[in-house]
Amino acid sequence: MGRWRAFSLLLNHISTASTKCLTPNKASLPLRLTPLHLSLPSTPTLRVFLTSTRPFSAIPSRVLVDTTDYDYGYNNEFVAKEDEETGKIPIKAYFLCTSINLKSMQAENLSNVVPPSSRSSNYIALRYCDFPSENAGLGVKGSLNSCRYMVVFQYGSAVLFNIEDHEVETYLDLVRRHSSGLLPEMRKDDYAVKEKPLLDEDMKGGPDYIVLKTLDTDGVRIIGSVLGQSIALDYFVSQVDGMVQEFAEINRGMEKTGTFTMHKKKLLQLVGKANSNLADVILKVGLFDRSDIAWRDAKYAQIYEYLREEYEVTQRFGNLDFKLKFVEHNIHFLQEVLQNRKSDLLEWCIIGLLTIENCISIYEIVRDSNAVPL
Repeated sequence: MGRWRAFSLLLNHISTASTKCLTPNKASLPLRLTPLHLSLPSTPTLRVFLTSTRPFSAIPSRVLVDTTDYDYGYNNEFVAKEDEETGKIPIKAYFLCTSINLKSMQAENLSNVVPPSSRSSNYIALRYCDFPSENAGLGVKGSLNSCRYMVVFQYGSAVLFNIEDHEVETYLDLVRRHSSGLLPEMRKDDYAVKEKPLLDEDMKGGPDYIVLKTLDTDGVRIIGSVLGQSIALDYFVSQVDGMVQEFAEINRGMEKTGTFTMHKKKLLQLVGKANSNLADVILKVGLFDRSDIAWRDAKYAQIYEYLREEYEVTQRFGNLDFKLKFVEHNIHFLQEVLQNRKSDLLEWCIIGLLTIENCISIYEIVRDSNAVPL
């Protein structure tokens, strides 16, 4: 639209100047046709200036043509997409076993261990800068931009930073060598960090990512701790869900038959499983332990609280606790039923023994009465 309007104004102005040339004014000076100058700046706005055929005494007129009507949306879309990908660090959280020997793993990877910044002993952070990565240049600030990080937790979680999908197994194998209680199906969660040094705030949340000015080692520890707890909590919730489902089937069977056939050994196994899950969540995972890094710096405290709220850690633990109380209620009920069964059995045994004793006494009386006196 802007181009056609420019040419229309140009032709209109030339036509007017030609008419003036056909009817000259005696008082005017000779006419001179000045050349047409088109200025094409590098910006999308195109400005065309025209100095028309006028006497020397006239002031040159300018025609301003604005071509902002052109659609340059594809450039903006490309720039937005490029900005979105710049500084993006992928994060992958895995829960692959129930226990990891951190001491042996630290001894084997001593040159890669990041010196701890807190007194927490349930995790270690490892830095690897000798593996080639497609994400080089997208990583952490300064000399850390070509490194990959792995935060390994004693309760079985491993959080990987700046590691591509095809490199994951290489790093997880390092963890498996020191693991016990490997799960048949590994759990996984994805997240990302975007670095924007010109960000006005310390952090900004987004869908499945968090925006930071820079990501340093303490940021890696904070983000890794929340993601590691979250993926571990998923596993324990699934374990409790399995117990809830098992008790639901028992209750449906009791509704139909009026009894149940669970053995005491199986019930005790469920008791132990429920108690161990709750203890692992509170003690091993440290779901409510204070973060020393977040305690020292308000910036990390803000990241820590945001991620816990984003992953609904407290709400999910509340749901887990509610399900465990349901399991506990059913366990107490079934224990009472089994105890009553045992009491009934003992009562029947006592009745049987008394019956046998009475029969023996009656037999002895009859035998003595029928005995012939000497």
